[in-house]
Amino acid sequence: MILDLVKVFAPTVLAFFFGLFITPFATHFFFKHQMWRKHSRDETVANDDFKKIHNGTEELKTPRIGGTIVWISALSATLLFYLFSVVFPSDTSEKLNFLSRNQTLIPFFTLFLGSLIGLWDDLIQIYDKGKFSRDNVTWRKWKALMVAAMALLIGCWFYYKLGMVSIHIPFGGEIYLGIFIIPAFIVVALATFSGGVIDGLDGLSGGVLASIFAAYAVISYANNQVDLAAFSAVVTGAILAFLWFNIPPARFYMGETGIMGLTIALATLAFLTDSVLVLPIIAMPLVLSTGSVLLQMFSRKFRNGKKIFKLAPLHHHFEALGWPSYKVTMRFWVLSVVFAILGVILQVIGK
Repeated sequence: MILDLVKVFAPTVLAFFFGLFITPFATHFFFKHQMWRKHSRDETVANDDFKKIHNGTEELKTPRIGGTIVWISALSATLLFYLFSVVFPSDTSEKLNFLSRNQTLIPFFTLFLGSLIGLWDDLIQIYDKGKFSRDNVTWRKWKALMVAAMALLIGCWFYYKLGMVSIHIPFGGEIYLGIFIIPAFIVVALATFSGGVIDGLDGLSGGVLASIFAAYAVISYANNQVDLAAFSAVVTGAILAFLWFNIPPARFYMGETGIMGLTIALATLAFLTDSVLVLPIIAMPLVLSTGSVLLQMFSRKFRNGKKIFKLAPLHHHFEALGWPSYKVTMRFWVLSVVFAILGVILQVIGK
């Protein structure tokens, strides 16, 4: 029991302090090479409310690949524990190594591949090259296609390698899906990826995602999936290191290299912990952000241009109402913690 707790918390602390250590060097690199957008979203946005709350010049001077801090810190801490078990083989070092094929290989693969695709997206925006650099609509469709392709690959692994054929209903047994577990994962992966629209205010995405991954660390531990709990926790520690420097005013933005890898890894965690139906509760801020965008879009299309919100996603709506951005961010953090706790309770008790 004690060694299991060390296995979960030690990599978390290491990832946090490693992130704090590398950030000054990363920040120097980001600013030296001007790793920020070369054009503002204001150029293509006609909404006056958005222009009132959004400082386009600030976006053009703030690096946007801060998410690299998260996945580099998490992967580095994991690799150190793995190397420790190889160089100093013993029962204890083997126990502390949480890089395992049956639990954490797929989440790490998803995090790494999604982050690299997101980094590619960020670099397109930074260097302002190619037709996709300013054609956001077309590029979003291509990104969704890449996410779906990656989800298809992982869904096949779930079904053919892990024999996953059902999802758990809290307090109600199982839903048998069979091979349809594959399209189910694709849908969930696209849904969590769409929640990346929450990355719109300083510190917002970092605080929300830290709560979500911490919740999955608890759920994994309750399932006796200690390696998976360690993965969730080490990602939480890395996100907290990012958040340390992202509290307003942000030193850098998370960017797609952070959002894409983290959101798709989150979908993987939901399936591996058999908590898919609880995911919308744990990740309620992501649901609210995506839902507000969809509601706004359908309202404008089917109600002759009428809007439900002043702006979408939801956090921009509250800004348009006059809330300071830091107040919006901190209230989303509070909601994130509350819903994460609620989701953990429902999953653990309803198992």
